Amino acid sequence: MRLNKGNIVVLTGAGISAESGLGTFRGNNGLWDNYKIEDVASYQGFQNNPELVLDFYNMRRRQCLSASPNAAHIGLAQLENQYNVQIITQNIDDLHERAGSSNVLHLHGEILKMRSVLNDGKLYEIREDIHIGDKAEDGGPLRPDVVWFGEAVPKIEDAIPLLEQADIFVLIGSSLVVYPAAGLVDVLADSVPKYVIDQEIPHLPYLKNLIPIQKKATEGIKDLLDYLMEKK
Repeated sequence: MRLNKGNIVVLTGAGISAESGLGTFRGNNGLWDNYKIEDVASYQGFQNNPELVLDFYNMRRRQCLSASPNAAHIGLAQLENQYNVQIITQNIDDLHERAGSSNVLHLHGEILKMRSVLNDGKLYEIREDIHIGDKAEDGGPLRPDVVWFGEAVPKIEDAIPLLEQADIFVLIGSSLVVYPAAGLVDVLADSVPKYVIDQEIPHLPYLKNLIPIQKKATEGIKDLLDYLMEKK
């Protein structure tokens, strides 16, 4: 159901958190430069070398906890003063929540949660490291609540109706190369204004009503706020 405030749906990727010091995957000096994807981001990799995988995500969890929300995260939270804002993020950090955003859907899981390999429905909060031998109540080994390559992305079904109800769409810091998340833009109505904030604007010739803001997230958010607050 649409709210009178107007619905803004924001899809964010690694680029928005990069300015908080969290490494991206595919950029220069990205996380994959030092690891093979299949070794640290697949269930097979976890079976082959659980210590390597747990160490990788323990490091990422520590980095997340030491990082702070940047101006882009904070600016999106400020939009809630005048709009109904839904964040859909490909990121596993909690910077949107710490910036003050009320509605955040994590497509690829959350680094500050863990679960049993036997049950993906019961989550546990985690702020420390996960160690070899740590087990859930059901006896299954604990793993990060992160969607690995080759695994289903169940939250994608929750994201689709949100995008179908969007009055305004914003894309920040995502190259739209990872599916199924990249396919979410296909459900947007042609009439919906689509703001894209990135230093390298993705090639999106099929999207109508596209407004590019070719800047890094912390700078582009200022342009977005100026336009959207003026509009109200």
